[in-house]
Amino acid sequence: MDAVLIQAVIAAALSFAHLHDLAVAAGQDGWKAWAYPVSVDLLMVAAWKRLRSGESKAAGWSWFLVALVASLGANVATAGLLDLDHVPAWLRVTVAGWPAVAFLGGTLLAHGPAMERTEPNSELVDETKERNAPSERGLRTPAAPRPEISGPPNRLPAALVDHARKVAAEHHTRTGAPIDTETLRARLGVPAPLAEALAAQLT
Repeated sequence: MDAVLIQAVIAAALSFAHLHDLAVAAGQDGWKAWAYPVSVDLLMVAAWKRLRSGESKAAGWSWFLVALVASLGANVATAGLLDLDHVPAWLRVTVAGWPAVAFLGGTLLAHGPAMERTEPNSELVDETKERNAPSERGLRTPAAPRPEISGPPNRLPAALVDHARKVAAEHHTRTGAPIDTETLRARLGVPAPLAEALAAQLT
């Protein structure tokens, strides 16, 4: 096994034992004394995880230092500098209030605000879509040209009327019958409404 891992396990076990002993000396016996070192270590792990994630480093460092002070304080207190048979009142109060502090720190670290991620500007997105979208004019199907409807007979071009008279006269000479509208339209190559207007002019 890695020597560093073995060293970490030994250090964690000693720190765990010191926290347990201090909790017992402060009046926390039974399972409660074993819960204190677990609480301190979990808070330290949560703070370190927040630091590794790169989010809210100030909060991560703050709670990491709180857990580190609690762990180091227990190690120093059980090193013979403190009479564990006569624990001062302030230390009893500190140990008794630790669960609330640890719960607050763990909650803030677990549910703290994440780093703000830059959201694309909606106006910029709309403008980009508008630029990249094909032009409506380019997609619009051109409307079919409407056939020109001739105006009233008196507005027909004089040259066209004269030409129609010559065609009608030639037809009458050749067949002996007046030209009909359909034949006039076919001979002149004009739309039916215009042929009707010319026929009306020839009568």
